[in-house]
Amino acid sequence: MSGSGTTADDDPPLQTAVWRLRSRACWTDAAALLERHASTDPASALQRTALLTERCLYTGQGWTDAEDALRTAEAIARSDDERGSAASERGHLAYASTLLAARDRADEASVALSRSAALLAPASPARPLLDFRRGLIAQNIAESPQSARAAFRRAHAGAATRGDELLLSSTWRHLAALALREGELAEARHGFAESLRIREELGFLVGTAPALISLAEAVEEPEAVRLRAEAGRLFRLLGGVPTWLAPYLGPPAPRTAEAS
Repeated sequence: MSGSGTTADDDPPLQTAVWRLRSRACWTDAAALLERHASTDPASALQRTALLTERCLYTGQGWTDAEDALRTAEAIARSDDERGSAASERGHLAYASTLLAARDRADEASVALSRSAALLAPASPARPLLDFRRGLIAQNIAESPQSARAAFRRAHAGAATRGDELLLSSTWRHLAALALREGELAEARHGFAESLRIREELGFLVGTAPALISLAEAVEEPEAVRLRAEAGRLFRLLGGVPTWLAPYLGPPAPRTAEAS
């Protein structure tokens, strides 16, 4: 798995295994594959933190595990880039906690992302993801759509330059959400469709249901009905993940071994 979520032929077997587990909502199993390296290797520690934070964001559970992984990543970071990336992870975990009402950590999120911006070099590979996360804060906590759009556009350009397809799927989706909010239906449909296309091509199953629901909000019936039905099928297949889609969909089936 590369940073873009692809599974290219030359990717290391470990990263391919991590990606396949992550894409099927098996974050704990994916993180376990990295545990041996995460105590000494900053890149592995950061990746493990990101996986466990994503679990929190999608399930509302596992906060202590994510915090423990983050503290390890912060402790072994050596360079400014590694410290800046760890600060970005802290900001994202604080954002997730605030968004899901687990605990209000909005100030911590903003401070951590500002520290990350100060540490990361302008050309750092971590910059596009940082810009995206700053956009999330502006969009969902600060309620500043103009600031969010500017941050998402920077992230989008950076992701395109670096070939980070998974991040592109997220920037497309959030830019489309802002367009939908302003009544720009054609722009919203295009962005949501691009987000869905990328996630389907990557095989990012856990992120596909949200993309389907988003696109359903911007299209007419009967296409919207079909999209919601497909989202419901995936939601139930993965045992009710992401949990915040539950109000839009039916009850999940018992979680299977494939989805655990």
